[in-house]
Amino acid sequence: MSEFRLTQISDTHLGRRFPGLIANFHRICEHIDAGRPDLVINTGDVSFDGPTSRDDFEFAKGLHDALPVACRYLPGNHDIGDNPTAIGPAPKPPVSEAHRRQFCDIIGEDHWSFEAAGWRFIGLNSLVMNSGLGFEAEQFDWLASEVARTNGRPVALFLHKPLFLGLPDDPETPETSIRYVPQPARARLIEMFAHVDLRLVASGHVHQRRDFTWRRTRHVWAPSAGFVINDARQDRIAIKEVGLVEYCFQPDSLEVRHVRAAGQRDVDIEELLAQMGEH
Repeated sequence: MSEFRLTQISDTHLGRRFPGLIANFHRICEHIDAGRPDLVINTGDVSFDGPTSRDDFEFAKGLHDALPVACRYLPGNHDIGDNPTAIGPAPKPPVSEAHRRQFCDIIGEDHWSFEAAGWRFIGLNSLVMNSGLGFEAEQFDWLASEVARTNGRPVALFLHKPLFLGLPDDPETPETSIRYVPQPARARLIEMFAHVDLRLVASGHVHQRRDFTWRRTRHVWAPSAGFVINDARQDRIAIKEVGLVEYCFQPDSLEVRHVRAAGQRDVDIEELLAQMGEH
């Protein structure tokens, strides 16, 4: 395969009680149906509230099963709970093995790797990092073996949380510690990829569209497919809009296209909070 076309969606936050999010997902499905990429990756927060609602998982999976192409998934904090950080309050709910297993049982694998168009693709569960769960060590061991056999191929890494805001050693703050892969797991992760050709880190989570390069690695933050968070509730780092990201991989090149599906609407978080109150 000399060309591999991949579409990244993220933060779909699907649940039966949110018609605006469902409508935005249908618009994305129509866009994907028209373009027919080789693969779709959802980089997390597939469900609105997986830890407390199995039905959110089952509903989300049913919608994704209607996609016309194959789909891989990674968990977000709304799917399996959040990881603890060195500073700031304890996450609610904290990531748990039970929620991770539920994600795997209903949605699919929470970490994976494959090769296409001369690239090595790796997907990680970023929510177990710093958790102390047994799977955290298992995943790092698995990752070490995957990194060891990249054999000079360019690598594309997918995960829910961005690695950092601007620099790998950005200090954590109480306000932003849950936004990025926490330390010290972040430093360990970056060191593991230091000796391979890491070309791309693709993430979601922040609900803002961003694209920047640090050294040789391009960092792409996919926007939420479902809703935006207004400036009163979240500081503005980049572009706040719903959408998706399209990639075209060739043996030694990468093209990135930032896209908004026709008919998608910037649902504001206040609309969802009102609907939650009604229920």
